[in-house]
This record gives sequence, C-alpha cells and structure tokens, in this order.
Amino acid sequence: MPSPGFPALLLLCLVCGLQVDLSDLLDDNKIPPSLCTGQPGIPGSPGVHGNAGPPGRDGRDGRDAAPAERGERGERGQQGEMGMRGYTGDRGDSGEKGERGKEGECAVAPKSAFSAKLAESVTTPLPVGDAVRFDKVTLNEQGDYNPETGRFTCKIPGVYYFAVHATVYRASLQFDLMKNGHTTASYFQFYGNWPKPASLSGGSLLHLAPGDQVWVQMALGEYSGFYSSSKTDSTFTGFLVYSDWKNSSVFA
Repeated sequence: MPSPGFPALLLLCLVCGLQVDLSDLLDDNKIPPSLCTGQPGIPGSPGVHGNAGPPGRDGRDGRDAAPAERGERGERGQQGEMGMRGYTGDRGDSGEKGERGKEGECAVAPKSAFSAKLAESVTTPLPVGDAVRFDKVTLNEQGDYNPETGRFTCKIPGVYYFAVHATVYRASLQFDLMKNGHTTASYFQFYGNWPKPASLSGGSLLHLAPGDQVWVQMALGEYSGFYSSSKTDSTFTGFLVYSDWKNSSVFA
C-alpha cells in the first residue's frame, strides 16, 4: 500500500517537468499560441537615438544651363524716404603740410594827390574865365595836376577833396571851384585897403570819374586880389579820399 505522501510527490514531479518543458519552449520562442492567450502588453518606451551615419559621397556636378535671355528693364521705383542722419564720424588725422605757394603781388592802394602855389612873380590881375595857374608845384607824384593849365585831371574814379587858400591883397577876391566847366563852390573876401594882406580859404568834396577836370577860376574882374610873396602864399591842393574800384581783385 502506497504511503500517504506519494500523491503529493507525484504532483510535484509533474509540475517541475512541466516548468522545464515550458522554459525550453520560452527559450526557443516556440510556445504555441494556445498557451499564450493573454492580453497585449503596454507599448514599450522609444528607443535611444542612434548615432549619425557616415556622410554620403558627393554627387556628380550637373551640366551648365544655357544663358537666359535678358528681361525688359523695369520701371523706376519711387524715391524712398530720407533716412535718419548718421552720427558724426571721428575727426580724421591732419593732412600733410602743402608746398609753399608762389609769391603774390603786393596790394597797393590807389593814390592821387597834388599841391601847388602861385608864383611870386604874378603881380598883374588874373583874367576872368581862365583857370588860375598855380605854377609852383610842391607835390605831384602821379602827375594828375598840370601846372601849365592849372587843371587837375582825374585818373582814378572816386571821391576827392580840394582846398584853396588865397592871400588877398590890393583888391577884394572872388573865385570859383570848377568841375568840367560848372561851378561847384564860390568864395569871396572883401579887401578894405588894409595895410596888411587878408586870407581866404575854402574846400569841397567832389566825386570824379576818369577824365573829369577840376580847377580854380576867377569870378569877377574887379575881385582879383590873388597875392603871393616870399612870406605868404596862395595854394591849390587836392587828394583822393577813397576810390570806386570795388570790383578790383586787389581793392575789393
């Protein structure tokens, strides 16, 4: 008669044999579908990103295409708005010193001046209507005054000042300062048979153009008391105050 533990031992042997068979089938992945009828498992996690493969070889160069025809010129676009003003740039380096220029001409201001006096030998009355010839020249560097005619001829346009100083003796004196035949000023000094000479002086500013003439002329025959001696003179003086050469490159 078998022992009481014999059925349990037999059952254990069967279970162990079954596990061994199943394990072999699992290892060989040959489990019949009838033994694995369970539900699908949970999706697995994404695999790790693989390493980059080696670079591929360069492809062959393609053939050059034929040049395209030039298209028509498009219309000119509208002018854009002006951009913002840029920042001021840094100051540049100083340039090299240039060569010295040629020596220029010296700017000399125009000049015109004269002064003459009546000769001491003049004793007869001077004729009316003629220029008084102040024939003893003391200054006439530019030659604008002619002592033979007693006339000043303008060469430089501008404003001039003329002055006449007369010593009056033996008769009253009246004379005119003339410009181109027209009286610009008249002067008179009465002589009252005094024992000593009197004097008469006058002056005037005149605007002259080249070719204009200025002189002193007797006004009346009975008033011709011009006098000159070793101790007193009668003089005629004139000089340029300023010129009208505004457009000159030197005097502009």
